[in-house]
Amino acid sequence: MPPDAGPDAPLVTAMRARELGRKSVVVGDRVNLVGDTSGAAGALARIVRIAERTSVLRRTADDDETTAEGRLERVVVANADQLVIVSALADPPPRTGFIDRCLVAAYDAGIEPLLCLTKADLAGPETVLGYYAELELPYVLIRPDSDLDALRDLLAGRVSVMVGHSGVGKSTLVNRLVPDAARAVGTVSAIGRGRHTSTSAVALRLPRLPGGPRHDGDAATPAPAAGWIVDTPGVRSFGLAHVSADSLLHGFPDLVEGTVDCPANCPHTPDETACGLDARVAAGKADPRRLASYRRLLASRSGEGDAREPDQRNPGDPLAGS
Repeated sequence: MPPDAGPDAPLVTAMRARELGRKSVVVGDRVNLVGDTSGAAGALARIVRIAERTSVLRRTADDDETTAEGRLERVVVANADQLVIVSALADPPPRTGFIDRCLVAAYDAGIEPLLCLTKADLAGPETVLGYYAELELPYVLIRPDSDLDALRDLLAGRVSVMVGHSGVGKSTLVNRLVPDAARAVGTVSAIGRGRHTSTSAVALRLPRLPGGPRHDGDAATPAPAAGWIVDTPGVRSFGLAHVSADSLLHGFPDLVEGTVDCPANCPHTPDETACGLDARVAAGKADPRRLASYRRLLASRSGEGDAREPDQRNPGDPLAGS
């Protein structure tokens, strides 16, 4: 998107200029264009400059950087400032292991997370929210009859990237937010897994919010800008080989304080008897499920243990991956 693209800017077809060489252009990049930028049918512009990125959300196919899949790093989106983690509360059940991975990737990229819990008409959010209680993670609940006003307010004026497993209702949500998006919608299989419907990441401009300036007492504030959302293909895993072992802990801020009492160069593994994380859990200051999730990611990074999420081994667990 051009750096100054407003909500009424035309959609421009452009190709990368030869002088950019092998430098890739990804969804969310802010670029400079030359040529025909009118957006008219048949018009073609050239991308001649890619602005410095303010954030880069990445993922790999594997956690272990020594594997070919772990070395294959994919940029999901550039310049996003909010990661909307879409998870169903039922059909399929919530998978906190996946949410934990997304949180690690968001914190590593300097992007604020937002938990979007769909299908709230089928199950309550208490168990999932209880698991993240110490994080004070912002969230919204979505039902089929929700008016989406709360979500629109959180998306307004921001570039938000939406990620989630197939079947959680992400594409349905995108179509409600952007009626002209026409994103393909799939169904959930009998074993609680969705069919992949979106095949590529697409940046979509949100419609202008209705109404004029908002009034707070005697002061009037302009209505917030509409913003952008980036819809991504449904994923089964979110590899973290690009995140260092030290940075991995940043995705578990509720555990960080426990490392103060760790010995120097503590690996935080279960066989380290002096690890302060165990003492923090034993004192009731941290959720043992959160520590278990963190250690599973550590083990997966080193190629130890089962690389699959626990929810893939036991899809009936209502808090699989936790």
